[in-house]
Amino acid sequence: MIELRSHSWHVAHGRSIDVGEQSVIMAIVNVTPDSFSDGGDYEAVDTAVAHALACAKEGAAIIDIGGESTKPDAEAVSATEEQGRVLPVIEALRGKTDALISIDTYRADTARLAISAGAHIVNDVFGLQREPEIAALAAQTGAGLCIMHTGRERPKLPDVIDDQVLFLSRSLDIAAAAGVNRQNIVLDPGFGFAKDTEENLELMARFTALLRFELPLLAGTSRKRFVGAVTGRDAPDRDVGTAASSAILRLQGAAIFRVHNVAINRDALAVADAILRTRAKLGGRTP
Repeated sequence: MIELRSHSWHVAHGRSIDVGEQSVIMAIVNVTPDSFSDGGDYEAVDTAVAHALACAKEGAAIIDIGGESTKPDAEAVSATEEQGRVLPVIEALRGKTDALISIDTYRADTARLAISAGAHIVNDVFGLQREPEIAALAAQTGAGLCIMHTGRERPKLPDVIDDQVLFLSRSLDIAAAAGVNRQNIVLDPGFGFAKDTEENLELMARFTALLRFELPLLAGTSRKRFVGAVTGRDAPDRDVGTAASSAILRLQGAAIFRVHNVAINRDALAVADAILRTRAKLGGRTP
């Protein structure tokens, strides 16, 4: 049985957030022209800020701001361009919301500038293994770290969980060597990142195996291609499938959910949370 364990996730600027006993939603705000489902929707600073504030009002505790698309085969942008997109949004949001601000980047320089601008969390899709300097930055600033698994740019082990353990263990070693406190770390298995439909579904089915790390787990299935493969829906119409996957993963032990549509996932996760609380009251008994 999944236990409702509370973790205090420590992040930059003296903030923290309790995760585990209740689902936490991280809203996606892509300040990009080419993201796979909402590219171009929030390129303007005022539009991105308004969307972020609306997500917070709907129940997002974290706003994740990205300036480079990470969809398969997306073209990389320069650090200067990435920073020009995200920093004005972070600066504009600072002081307008109590929601934590996350910067979605694998560049240490962008992360440093984002934290200075007011970001609390660094969400690194290469799990500290592209630019390990992010770990040192987190240790220095107390920033929260989302360490994500990826299968990109490297050979993978044939077993999905073995590969998760190999990659994430390496990332945690990098973090430990830099002096990052484990209370600042969340792990993300990286749904959709160099994983086909069957691998993603197997990762969902075996998700509890990741609880061995004894760290909060983030799930980012929102509108991913494998959700479309299962539902037959195009990216903008995958929110119901996403909400179903969020609820399933919550029951498997995920604590934080990175989503495009806050409201529908909030409701699905409220049901999952209620089931977990009821299980706890019953002491794990089943009929």
